[in-house]
Amino acid sequence: MDRWRGRVALVTGASVGIGAAIATELVRYGMKVVGCARDVGKIQKLSAECQSAGHSGVLVPYKCDLTNEEEILSMFAAIKEQHKGVDVCINNAGLAHPESLLNGKTSGWKNMLDVNVLALCICTREAYQSMKERNVDDGHIININSMSGHRVVPSADVHFYSSTKYAVTALTEGLRQELREANTHIRATSISPGVVETEFAPRLYKDNADKAAGSYTKFKPLDAIDVANSVTYVLSAPPHVQIGDVLMRAVEQVS
Repeated sequence: MDRWRGRVALVTGASVGIGAAIATELVRYGMKVVGCARDVGKIQKLSAECQSAGHSGVLVPYKCDLTNEEEILSMFAAIKEQHKGVDVCINNAGLAHPESLLNGKTSGWKNMLDVNVLALCICTREAYQSMKERNVDDGHIININSMSGHRVVPSADVHFYSSTKYAVTALTEGLRQELREANTHIRATSISPGVVETEFAPRLYKDNADKAAGSYTKFKPLDAIDVANSVTYVLSAPPHVQIGDVLMRAVEQVS
């Protein structure tokens, strides 16, 4: 990770869970991390904790609603003005609504598409343009995907969510191909965790506390730091090595 010291990373959805763990680890390794979320107060608190811990990097909180393209573009403009640009883009933000294919609300489907697919694509495009205009040829774009982007579980609550993660799988491979066609050494990686104990289930099942709690009691799930460690692993690979896909699940997780 030494070569990333002092360089700039963007982490979306950095206020809680996997995003917060990733941001903290990158700051610990000396990176300048722009962490964005709608709830910027949590990132401000996390930034102070990183500083108190003596981490060599810095966490810069930025308030951004990823469903609003204008806010995303303004964020990249601010990063350019204040930090020159993005060297590493980690598309972590994602969400799910329990909206089935037969009876789901269109608004829930649209929200999942906006955050899980469109925001990821917009941030990827803007990060690449940032790298290109500064002749950064060793950048890295990492998409936090899901095992739900590789298999469909028999649960109507997450079928549409799964479709958005299948999109991330295809988009990451498409990105890799386009980066090769552009003759760059910028790398693209998809990291697909299984069940991770975060705020994901409580938010998904906000109207069913028992179901939310049960999501993490059947077996020992992954922790957010496990996913963060996968991020630093792929970033640490030698520049000529591209780790395209990381699939990870708890040992006891069946599917």
